[in-house]
Amino acid sequence: MFADRARIFIKSGKGGDGHVSFRRELYVPNGGPDGGDGGRGGDIIFEVDEGLNTLADFRHVRKYVAESGQEGGKRRCHGADGKDLVIKVPEGTVVYDDESGKVITDMSGDNRREVILKGGRGGCGNMHYATATMQVPKYAQPGQPAKELWVRLELKVIADVGLVGFPNVGKSTLLSRVTNAKPKIANYHFTTLNPNLGVVDLGDGAGFVIADIPGLIEGASEGVGLGHEFLRHIERTKVIIHMVDAASTEGRDPVEDIHKINAELAAYDPAILTRPQVIAANKIDAIWEEEGEESPVERLKKEFEPQGIEVYPISAVSGQGLKELLYHVNEMLKEADDRPVIFEREFDLSAVGADTNLPYEVTRDDDGGYRVEGPRIEKMLGYTNLDSEKGFEFFQRFLKDAGILEKLEEAGIEEGDTVRMYGLEFDYYK
Repeated sequence: MFADRARIFIKSGKGGDGHVSFRRELYVPNGGPDGGDGGRGGDIIFEVDEGLNTLADFRHVRKYVAESGQEGGKRRCHGADGKDLVIKVPEGTVVYDDESGKVITDMSGDNRREVILKGGRGGCGNMHYATATMQVPKYAQPGQPAKELWVRLELKVIADVGLVGFPNVGKSTLLSRVTNAKPKIANYHFTTLNPNLGVVDLGDGAGFVIADIPGLIEGASEGVGLGHEFLRHIERTKVIIHMVDAASTEGRDPVEDIHKINAELAAYDPAILTRPQVIAANKIDAIWEEEGEESPVERLKKEFEPQGIEVYPISAVSGQGLKELLYHVNEMLKEADDRPVIFEREFDLSAVGADTNLPYEVTRDDDGGYRVEGPRIEKMLGYTNLDSEKGFEFFQRFLKDAGILEKLEEAGIEEGDTVRMYGLEFDYYK
C-alpha cells in the first residue's frame, strides 16, 4: 500500500551543562576557575531525498531524537556538540504540528532542507563567572533543554495535471498509454490504490507530469471509501482532467458523474474548482446509439462547454483523440500560473519548548506611535515572510493570540496609528 501519511515524534538534543572546576597545578596556589562550556545539542533537520517517493520508512521508526551536547570539562575544555539528526523525506511532504494541525513546513520547490527543532545551547562554565568580588564561582550554567514535538507528515504528490474520475472509467489505461507509468489494470472497482504518476512527452521539450487520483466516489470528501485518502494529492495540480465513461458501460450517467466529482472537490477544498478543467469522454469506441438518440458526447458538450470546460471524445484503448486532448492540456498549462503550489507556514516554532508567556513591552514614541518589543516577537519576525499574504495573516494571528493587540488597545491605540517592531512599521486597523 502506498504510504502517504505518518505520525512521528521528534526531539532535538539538550545543550551540555557548563562545568565547575578550578586550576590545580603545582606551584599555582589558589588556581582560578577553569570549567569549560557545554556543547550544543543536535538539531532536527528535514531534507528532501530525490530517491524517496513514499513515507513507508516512517511506519517502522516513529521516534527521532538528536544527540545531546556533552558537558564542559576541566581546563576550559569545551564539551562536544551533539550530532544533528537529518530526516529524509520525499519531495512534496508537508509537515504539520499534530496537535493543532497547522503547517510547520512544506518540503517542496526551493525548500530542500530545513531545521525544524534547534538543539539547546550549551551552558557556560564557571570560568565565565569570575569577578573581582567573586573569584571562586562554584556554579555554572546548565545547558538549554531539548525541544520535542509530535508531527504529522503528509505526502502531496507534485504533478501538473490531476486525472479524476469514478472507478473503472479508464484512467489507468489512459495513463499507461500516454506516459511511462505502468499502473496495474484490472476490470473491477478500486483497482488503483496508489496515486500513479507519469510523464507525458510531447516532443521538442514539451510535456507535463500527470497524476491519477484514485478512489473517488460520492462522499469522498467526508472520508467515504478511499477518496479521502487521496484527495490531498490534487491540491498541487494546475489543471484537472475529468475522465468519464461516455458509453455508460456500467450504467453510470457521465454528466451526473462530473457534477458529483466537482461537488466532492468543492467540499474538500473550494479553491480546487478555480483551476482550469477539461473533460475526457472515454470509451467512444463502445458507444451504441439508437436512431434519433442524442449522443452522450453532445450531451456533455451542451452541459459543460458553456461553462468554459471543453469536451474531448477519446478512446484510451485505441488511442483515438488522445493527441488532441494532450496538446490542449499542454496549452492550458502554458496559460496557468506557473508558480508551484506551496503550503505556507502556520505554526510558530519559537513557541516549542519555550515559555509562551515571554514578556513583551508596549511603549509610546515621541511622535505618538507605539513600539512593541520582546524576545518572542523578535524571533517570530526572524522567520516569518511578511511579504506573503499568508505569512502576514500568520503574524497577525500571533499578535492576537499573544494578547499584544489587546495590550495596544489598552494603551489607547486608534485606527491609523503607527506600530513599530524591530525596524518594521505597521498601520493599526481593526
